[in-house]
Amino acid sequence: MTPPLPSVPTDKFTKADQADPPEVSLMQQLNSLDAADALGATIPCRAFDPEVFFAETPADVEYAKSLCGTCPVKEACLAGALERREPWGVWGGELFVQGVVVARKRPRGRPRKTEVMA
Repeated sequence: MTPPLPSVPTDKFTKADQADPPEVSLMQQLNSLDAADALGATIPCRAFDPEVFFAETPADVEYAKSLCGTCPVKEACLAGALERREPWGVWGGELFVQGVVVARKRPRGRPRKTEVMA
């Protein structure tokens, strides 16, 4: 039997000392993706055409966001995209435009002059 490890007092460390460097969080994301693959979980961005996640039409973007709803690594994907400030596409179930999450993709062309009743 091995002896127990000595405890380290936590009051000597600051929050900056405990923060993970970006490389560690990227490694954690890759490990969670590999773990999901090993368990046989379906990862939508690997099972579907990648073009779906970089679609132009609002309907296709909503479809891509719905695919992410069942993804086991959704949170890690979104955290990584936020950290990298992805320029565009659907990441972790959210739409990114110029590195910022937006609610909906606007269709191409001029906006309507009158409001459309939904």
